[in-house]
Amino acid sequence: MTEVRIGGGWKEKLVEEFSQSYFKALTDFVRGEYKSAVVYPHPKNIFRCFDETPFDAVKVVILGQDPYHGEGQANGLCFAVNPGVRPPPSLQNIFKELQSDLGHPVNRDPDLSRWANQGVLLLNATLTVNAKTPGSHQGRGWEEFTDAAIKKLAEEREHLVFILWGNYAKKKGAHIDREKHLVIESAHPSPFSAHSGFFGSKPFSRTNTYLESHGQKTIEW
Repeated sequence: MTEVRIGGGWKEKLVEEFSQSYFKALTDFVRGEYKSAVVYPHPKNIFRCFDETPFDAVKVVILGQDPYHGEGQANGLCFAVNPGVRPPPSLQNIFKELQSDLGHPVNRDPDLSRWANQGVLLLNATLTVNAKTPGSHQGRGWEEFTDAAIKKLAEEREHLVFILWGNYAKKKGAHIDREKHLVIESAHPSPFSAHSGFFGSKPFSRTNTYLESHGQKTIEW
């Protein structure tokens, strides 16, 4: 992270963040971790969600917490893993709900870049993590940076869909204007909570109904 390489018009939107002291401290921390430990995702994928879903193309935001901390899993898109990697339990449950929601067999490619390329910002609150150590990069500044990204979208765009799964995501999205955007909240798709309100929440069809009602092209989930 010698310099911030972030595309899709996001660099201009978030330029004020890069000069702040928290971001300098975050950069120094992350650089040091990549030198001294095994860190995911690969450095080129830290800002992948922004690169693949430009600011002006965002229709939907799905908010995750940490990148996956297992080898070969994290790819820079929340909940996604690289092609050929077995979907983790949360992603398996997402696919289950997707098929139940839409009522037909669905694409289960775990990479999810097909969503990102249609305007679904797959944003983790924390963009890096040490191997086998969940939460290891929390509280270092990533949360402030991703809060700024959410705030920019919520303020400058209209009729977006924010999908908030679990209490962590709900808190992070608490200040989104519900009159201006659709906010879909439910339990997290983790096996520990999916049966407590995630299954049956129908976020995918609800998203498309809202997008269509505002004259936007729906997502081919």
